Amino acid sequence: MTLLAVIVDTSKRVAATSSRTAKIRELAATLRSLEREEIAIGAAYLAGEVPQGKIGIGYAILQEARSEGIATPVLTLNDVDHSLKEMASIRGSGAAMRRTQALYDLFGRATHEEQQFLMRLMVGELRQGALGGVMIDAIASAAELSPAIVRRAAMYGEALHTVASTAMIEGADGLARFQLRTLTPIAPMLAQTANDVAEAFDQLGPEVAFEWKVDGARVQAHKANGEVRVYTRSLNDVSAAVPEVVAAVRALASREIVLDGETVALQPDGRPRPFQVTMRRFGRKLDVAALEKELPLHVYFFDCLRLDEMSLADQPARERFAALAQALPEANRVPRIVTSSLEEAQAFYNRAIESGHEGVMAKGLDAPYEAGNRGASWLKIKRAHTLDLLVLAAEWGHGRRTGKLSNLHLGAIDPATGEPVMLGKTFKGLTDALLEWQTSEFLAREVRRDQWTVYVRPELVVEIAFNDIQASSQYPGGYALRFARVKRYRPDKKPAEADTMDLIRKLYDAQSGVDRNTSR
Repeated sequence: MTLLAVIVDTSKRVAATSSRTAKIRELAATLRSLEREEIAIGAAYLAGEVPQGKIGIGYAILQEARSEGIATPVLTLNDVDHSLKEMASIRGSGAAMRRTQALYDLFGRATHEEQQFLMRLMVGELRQGALGGVMIDAIASAAELSPAIVRRAAMYGEALHTVASTAMIEGADGLARFQLRTLTPIAPMLAQTANDVAEAFDQLGPEVAFEWKVDGARVQAHKANGEVRVYTRSLNDVSAAVPEVVAAVRALASREIVLDGETVALQPDGRPRPFQVTMRRFGRKLDVAALEKELPLHVYFFDCLRLDEMSLADQPARERFAALAQALPEANRVPRIVTSSLEEAQAFYNRAIESGHEGVMAKGLDAPYEAGNRGASWLKIKRAHTLDLLVLAAEWGHGRRTGKLSNLHLGAIDPATGEPVMLGKTFKGLTDALLEWQTSEFLAREVRRDQWTVYVRPELVVEIAFNDIQASSQYPGGYALRFARVKRYRPDKKPAEADTMDLIRKLYDAQSGVDRNTSR
């Protein structure tokens, strides 16, 4: 049986190199070394995931459970998996105490290094540069399969470690079983950024689809045999919170359908309310009936991934758009044009802005739906420059902000390492209410502090507006944001969905007139 120490050592080597090729080689070699029944466990741990999900043990308890540990590794992967299953299954009176005891029992059989690994794994902090794309390539290498085949299965698999096990045991035939299923959500496709409609034509042309970029909550709606479920971009079932969306989908004639879209609270004149207002419909304590009257939702769908017997996710966008038009009334389809005219596209963009929306999405017509990927065939074109960044730390405020954590340290993800890289600071755009909220949230995520600063687990995504990007030797990434200010927090986004240093470089090159392909 494979020792946990094997995974810990691999994780260290993967984190120590910035080479994607080296990461894939290390991960694939370890996957090949595992026993059949260990593949799913090992793949999950290497991807920074716990198959059982949340165990119910907080960060403080994990820290308290750490010790010097035993000298020689004895824990196997199956030992750890069994212990985590036991903790996750504990329910009823005294559950917290029994979980804590099980944790102490597990850590008592672990080396200090294994304890550190398990703690980071259980709180989702195992950032070693083995993001989904790297793991998919590693699984493909270990199983001697095309990455495209594994990537497609990962779109529809509920967990990457299940895909890994199937790939290595059953090969391509086994992966072919992974299909889009109704009432089972898949990760949403994400977009890259373009500066304007002209750049969108350069990348996607000569004919491009443009649609309103609605500043609402991303929703994925499923219908099968009369049952309707609505999921967020984080794949949480929020059907009970959005009866208007459920009703709109249930009214469709189709027996089975899977739709991707945005739901937004509208003002009486049809203009969208601010994002934060819409997100009130998704709070923890909801009086749904009262909120439905106060903040009625409208849903705009922009993609159709399944229509009755037809699975459409692998089909070109033009076919998915045609299915959407066939299945949905115009009122629930996002406004869209397909054009080869720059003037028509610019006029459409202007109308979107005048209607109160963020801008437009530009989409290639021949590309499939890339679930979970930031696909090059989707480009967002916004009125203002914004980035979704991670909060790395915050400094205590002065004056009227005394006692509040104010000045944010902002970071973007480096794809090579999976770690956030600091881009700058800002204390602008923060209301009193936001200061109160973020101080509480930061202190709950504190990992250490000095005299002025509280350093936090990088779990909160904040949307930052800025004027431009400048080269800077002050920050590790070599760039800084000019006139950065907080636009809003993004509770709907996971940390892994924050923007990357690759995007920062692209935006800097675009504003500087640099073409890296010709400037080498």
